[in-house]
Amino acid sequence: MSLRAPVAPKVQDWPPETHELGRFKRARRAYGFDEVALVPGGVTINPADVDISTNLGTLRLPIPILAAAMDGVVNVPFAIAMGRLGGLAVLNLDGLQTRYDDPDRVLAEIAATPADRINGRLQAVYQAPVQERLIDERIRAVKREGVLVAVSTVPAFAARRARLAQEAGADCLVVQGTVLTARHHSRSYEQLSFERLTADLAIPVVAGNCVEFNAALELMRTGIAGILVGVGPGAACTTRGVLGVGVPQVTATSDVAAAREVYLEESGRRVAVITDGGMRVGGDVCKAFAAGADAVMIGSIFAGAHEAAGQGFHWGMATPDASLPRGTRIEVRRRAGLKEILVGPATVDDGSQNLVGALRASMGVCGARTLREFQETEMVIAPAIQNEGKLDQQAQRVGMGR
Repeated sequence: MSLRAPVAPKVQDWPPETHELGRFKRARRAYGFDEVALVPGGVTINPADVDISTNLGTLRLPIPILAAAMDGVVNVPFAIAMGRLGGLAVLNLDGLQTRYDDPDRVLAEIAATPADRINGRLQAVYQAPVQERLIDERIRAVKREGVLVAVSTVPAFAARRARLAQEAGADCLVVQGTVLTARHHSRSYEQLSFERLTADLAIPVVAGNCVEFNAALELMRTGIAGILVGVGPGAACTTRGVLGVGVPQVTATSDVAAAREVYLEESGRRVAVITDGGMRVGGDVCKAFAAGADAVMIGSIFAGAHEAAGQGFHWGMATPDASLPRGTRIEVRRRAGLKEILVGPATVDDGSQNLVGALRASMGVCGARTLREFQETEMVIAPAIQNEGKLDQQAQRVGMGR
């Protein structure tokens, strides 16, 4: 039983507030992680007593954190390690792991390429075709270790690769694009039908990415089990600069979570909202859940794990695009083991390690026993929250080059 009454008003009760940009255009204010803070609850709970598990369709995840389907993050050993810790890794079926028998050799080449030649190098190595036998081999290699694994592909290949992935034992299919909608118009190829895809598969389907209420609601009505939230917030993504498209993650998560509640009321079925990208430290992860997320997907933080595939480097899924790259390779350096990053104990004080511990502690001080109760946490607009009273810390970090 909840220890407190929900504080969030119903979706339809929010007043529409917009600001004039000019005589032709008005806009509403949107918020990112650095602009908000969580208000402690009237009751506190021992962090050890909170329940952070979440559902993704028929799957039950002990830890509500997914590792992003990026080639600098997830390979077979990483997916196994993530699964053993209770999280869920997403393997990119369009990436280097399914194009090369020895992807480690290619990953080493990417890590060694000078910055002024990296885009061309990435475009070249991604020209090798995906091999279907490698899809089967990679998935089976993870499943032999008895852990859950998800796989990701783009909409154009989803129908065929979904069947291959399910037969190999994948537990979840993620269909991922820069922006995904239930209604896509094209004269050159056939639109993927999520209704048919979800009906044909026995495993849950996650679709993304999305940042808008109505588009999210339409996608939920196709039968998907989860939806990814975020356009361009990732550390290695340049979509916002290249296309000018994106919504800050707190607002985007809240809007898609509102669609989830509407759909839940009309159907009785809950679709998992998964905030994807833009989280640098544990506090950002906590704010994502409080904004309405049921799970989060993380890339750059995990790219710094010793087990990550990228050998200290990280790049976005659209970085190797042949005509319009929308990502860049960044150096994240190998900072800690996956266990320290995910469940601790932390060896640094900057919030980049023990993400689960941060989530449990935040839920405890906000008086939330479950993630759904945590979604009721009061939030305030607080753009000074990172800097208030922290001048000495800032000076020290600058002096250390951090």
